[in-house]
Amino acid sequence: MTKPRDSIGTGEASGDQSAAWRARAVEQLIGNGTIVSDAVATAMRTVPRHLFIPEVSPEEAYEPFRAVVTKRDEEGNALSSVSDMHVQAFMLEQAAIVPGMNVLEIGSGGYNAALLAELVGPSGTVTTVDIDPEVTDRARRMLDEAGYSQVNVVLGDAEAGVPAYAPYDRILVTMGAWDIPPAWPAQLAEGGRISTALRIRGLHRVITFEDADGYLVSTASKMFGFVAVQGAGAHQAKLLVMRDGEVTLRFDDGTDLDPSLFAGVFDTPRVEVWSGAYIGLGEFLDTLQMWLATAFPGFCMVLVDQDRDTGVVAPRNASSAMAVADDAGNLAYLTTRPATEDGHKALEYGVHAYGPDAARLAESVAEQLRVWSRDYRRGPGPQYRIYPAGTPDDQLPHGRVVDKAHSRVSISWPQTATAIAGQGLLQPPVK
Repeated sequence: MTKPRDSIGTGEASGDQSAAWRARAVEQLIGNGTIVSDAVATAMRTVPRHLFIPEVSPEEAYEPFRAVVTKRDEEGNALSSVSDMHVQAFMLEQAAIVPGMNVLEIGSGGYNAALLAELVGPSGTVTTVDIDPEVTDRARRMLDEAGYSQVNVVLGDAEAGVPAYAPYDRILVTMGAWDIPPAWPAQLAEGGRISTALRIRGLHRVITFEDADGYLVSTASKMFGFVAVQGAGAHQAKLLVMRDGEVTLRFDDGTDLDPSLFAGVFDTPRVEVWSGAYIGLGEFLDTLQMWLATAFPGFCMVLVDQDRDTGVVAPRNASSAMAVADDAGNLAYLTTRPATEDGHKALEYGVHAYGPDAARLAESVAEQLRVWSRDYRRGPGPQYRIYPAGTPDDQLPHGRVVDKAHSRVSISWPQTATAIAGQGLLQPPVK
């Protein structure tokens, strides 16, 4: 392998200075438990990240929790980015890459492919693919300049994988995928892993899966956001626009709810219920989000246009909140208020609801907040399994099932005594 060059391009820094910034970032990620292996630590200390993101200064390039957008569309939406070191380290650790492996990266930026090249060593192979020729041209140029010319850079729609270099010991999807197409597990070697940024019910998670004889089963997951995948795998959420665009409900996996049910829903009195369920300041929302998403078929996000806001919807976050809609024309969303828990500052979750039976829905959502707080708040979260589309319900574990174009995503939670009593049998699929 060619030794990486450390001082080229815009915003030059001395080799010693950039190495010091890299070392500082790695120590931060070791300190918070993200980096746990010598292999990932060494790779991140070696690869000159600043060479792959000349859009920012070399010092800024080594801020471990900062992603850098490298391409936007005409409306300013991100089309390509170099993910932050934190999420990249998490994915690399969970992928457990060792020398000699054959690895496919879906979504090119250059830097992560260079890290993969360090991990597989001279006896391994790395292929990175992207649908955008500007992205692959950039990745090819920067990989060559940084000394990683051995990486295969492929232009193409990764919905079909990259069969030319398959089978892969590891597949890392660094774009926000909505589904897992059949080509990805089909091109996975026996005993392989897929680590993917996956969108489920509008919630973004990085999930690592292992092959389990006909389906994929998760080994780790964490809440992260990614630029959405393009091409055949792109997906548009279903939007229900209300009050002349002031309020929009976003159903990521679609919905069978009749929009006419919600005509005039905000003309009904608002019901407010406080749950007694808390979250600490700085505490992650990941288990709460997914619990509500699995508890209610009508889970969605309520979005507020700030330019048209009249205050009819008042979530804690002024622009969006988790919400639930039902087939009786009721709508509820989450809000919070300052509170104290065990002597520490916290937030208490509450519910605002509208509709002909708003009190019932508000109490139902509040009760699920209590269940989450009692049984799952600081727990490991759910396990995810990916089955081929068309798999019968009786072959799936208990839990929520989210149906996608190519797959059925089963989401099951650890079975506490109260959870068993409350959850019962397999819940209806989310279409």
